[in-house]
Amino acid sequence: MNARPAGRWKSVAIAALAALAVAGLGGAMTDLSDWYRALAKPAWQPPDWAFGPAWTLIFGLSAAAGVLGWRYAPDARGRRQLLAMFAANGGLNVLWSALFFHLRRPDWALAEVVLLWLSVLFLMVRLRPWSARAAALLLPYAAWVAFAAVLNLAIVRLNAPFA
Repeated sequence: MNARPAGRWKSVAIAALAALAVAGLGGAMTDLSDWYRALAKPAWQPPDWAFGPAWTLIFGLSAAAGVLGWRYAPDARGRRQLLAMFAANGGLNVLWSALFFHLRRPDWALAEVVLLWLSVLFLMVRLRPWSARAAALLLPYAAWVAFAAVLNLAIVRLNAPFA
């Protein structure tokens, strides 16, 4: 574990900035336009306002998991792998929003959400030997992405085909 206080805060700042970047890019791709409002949605979908707080919590927990993973990684190679895994996950997170909202292809987003969920699971499995707490902090993310996948599937079924 990095015992230097400056090193601790640096990893926290980097994780927070990375989480903000992913959230910002994903938010920029999320357009609750007339197209989205016209989609048929299941009755059990949460209200639109609930998604912001849910993602804020998830990104905060993910940043904390990243900091713990960084601190407990056994070596520089492990830390590089951790960065690559979080970068891939962030890219997949943004890509889902781009596919669903920007390109208006919930069907493509449905295929992609499987990769997003697997990337969260992979992070949890990789982090577990270093920090069980870090892996556990990603449980809400995995659950939310699983829920989002079911919601995505329902929207595709209610609205297909997409062109």
